[in-house]
Amino acid sequence: MSTEVRVPTLGESVTEATIGQLFKKVGDAVSADEPIVELETDKVTIEVPAPVSGTLEAISVNEGDTVEVGALIAAIAAGAAPAKSAEEPKQDPKTEESKAEAPKGEAAKPAEAPAAGTEMPPAPSAAKMMEERDIEPSSVAGSGKRGQVLKEDVLKALDTTGSSKAEAPAPAAPRAARAEDQGGEERVKMTRLRQTIAKRLKDAQNSAAMLTTFNEVDMKPVMDLRNSYKELFEKKHGVKLGFMGFFTRAVVHALKEIPAVNAEIDGTDIIYKNFAHIGVAVGTEKGLVVPVVRDADQMSIAEVEKEISRLGRAARDGQLSMADMQGGTFTISNGGVYGSLMSTPILNAPQSGILGMHKIQERPVVVGGQVVVRPMMYLALSYDHRIVDGKEAVTFLVRVKESLEDPQRLVLDL
Repeated sequence: MSTEVRVPTLGESVTEATIGQLFKKVGDAVSADEPIVELETDKVTIEVPAPVSGTLEAISVNEGDTVEVGALIAAIAAGAAPAKSAEEPKQDPKTEESKAEAPKGEAAKPAEAPAAGTEMPPAPSAAKMMEERDIEPSSVAGSGKRGQVLKEDVLKALDTTGSSKAEAPAPAAPRAARAEDQGGEERVKMTRLRQTIAKRLKDAQNSAAMLTTFNEVDMKPVMDLRNSYKELFEKKHGVKLGFMGFFTRAVVHALKEIPAVNAEIDGTDIIYKNFAHIGVAVGTEKGLVVPVVRDADQMSIAEVEKEISRLGRAARDGQLSMADMQGGTFTISNGGVYGSLMSTPILNAPQSGILGMHKIQERPVVVGGQVVVRPMMYLALSYDHRIVDGKEAVTFLVRVKESLEDPQRLVLDL
């Protein structure tokens, strides 16, 4: 009897995915919970595990195919995975010949060795990562079923040893076509994530009456407060005190006063949100993602910093879940970390507002009739003018500025 493997439910509003990588081929033995295929959606990349142990008897998809939720991926002949025969398999003469002709020092690559203390080979994604970073499988403790090494185990091992993914060169992108001329032109298919980013940004420009208003904020009060308490803060809460905690708290205070910025249009209705789920734009190797700090209006600065730290690590490691990406009501984008001095951020539809933070730069300003040098930051609020009036947008940005220039207001909830 065969067991079907189908595309699982991928989350709210996600109806299809792209086959990113097939880890197995027809005839391969598979174990329950062992990844069979990698799916790329417009939000995250996920692995689909085998529901039972057995032999992969059919595969219905190819790498690069677009599949809908519920589509058939493969079929597994159920039962225990076939045991390896004690008898040495016969070798293809051509294979033996090619081994004999291999240059000295280039030994044939052995089959994937199981991690120490288990008969389960590492998950394909984990094996690939260990190979790229030259990590011995025996040095990684597995947390999967029967001790299988998973991708997160390798990431944990890298953190423990102080290794950095940046130390290893990124694998070259697959070439979809050879160079057209000596100039080195190359054609590479866009990932599903990049296609979706492009489509959504253009849809936002086409559908919303987008407008941007600007202001600037003197960051000295926040920087002074941060410098005074950052060591004590980190010691108590186990996370660094950054600027995003202050900005998130300033935003949720302003959203309470100007609820239209936290609302969205649905047909001819306006939906006002009585909660604040703040999206935080994070740049990754695969493109921009916006994980969500849920119920940020109910969090302290320490809680916000902890959640942003968790989401940032998950985004960079490709470990974001669908739940991490859903339900945002307002977005904060920090282009300042890349050196941006000014920008006009594009709305993250169907949201009606997005705040752009920028580089903190010392500039001469007038304070109390005197020209002084202060660490200044430009703020940009892009908003949907169909729902947010100019007065509301300007008031919102002024409230954010006031909270940051007098951070005691955030502590006192003023």
